[in-house]
Amino acid sequence: MPFDDIARRGLLLLGCGKMGSAMLEGWLARGLPPASVGVIEPRPSDWLTAQGVHLNDGLPDEPAVALIAVKPQMMGDALPRLAALGGSGTLMISVAAGTPLARFEGAFGAGTPVVRAMPNTPAAVGRGITAIVGNAAATRAHLDLAEELLSAVGQVVRLDSEDQMDAVTAVSGSGPAYVFHMIEALAAAGTSEGLAPDLALQLARATVAGAGALAETSGEDPAHLRRNVTSPNGTTQAGLEVLMDADHGLPPLMRRTVAAAARRSRELRDG
Repeated sequence: MPFDDIARRGLLLLGCGKMGSAMLEGWLARGLPPASVGVIEPRPSDWLTAQGVHLNDGLPDEPAVALIAVKPQMMGDALPRLAALGGSGTLMISVAAGTPLARFEGAFGAGTPVVRAMPNTPAAVGRGITAIVGNAAATRAHLDLAEELLSAVGQVVRLDSEDQMDAVTAVSGSGPAYVFHMIEALAAAGTSEGLAPDLALQLARATVAGAGALAETSGEDPAHLRRNVTSPNGTTQAGLEVLMDADHGLPPLMRRTVAAAARRSRELRDG
């Protein structure tokens, strides 16, 4: 099991906010010894201080993994702190949005294995999905190790190219916000049809959560699930005729939404 090497050599977690805490909780639940974990976090939570990890003790000599979980705007301060680990055999994993592999290679050297990961916010409840891609120095074993660690907070997929990361960001990285807004809009539409706001929100929230769970667990294509709910000339069909309109419905709106997010991701990447 990859955790055996981590337990022996150690893991360093730089940044332990919501995402870092969710990952750490998953690792500890899977049996990673707290004594094998070092955390650098200037504002540790009460939960973190109670976990028995090494907190703000400096850099270990040569940990198996250094996982960077700081906000992108903090990267300029974070990378120099880890510079001594470059070329040491430590696998660098970043979950910071918008920071390309080339920047890590510039900080640590091209020979340092680096895996860039894009998780999303449902990772906080163990239901995330994370896309990963490695640099040329990252071997299959390094990617396996990254996948093992990141699967503690949900599913993991591997990309063929770092160029795909902008589209991933636009779909699964930003996607939870789209779904939250859909819940808002569905609840507001229910209120306009005479429902009390609290009831409309409860119905919308449970409907989206339940439909998502059904889509993920049933194994059925979402188009098939949609047809199962749609009786000919019924209420669902009437609603879908609006939602599926080729010119003004959800498909062209979603294409524009994802395209705008992907475009912004490329702009941020390119400076």
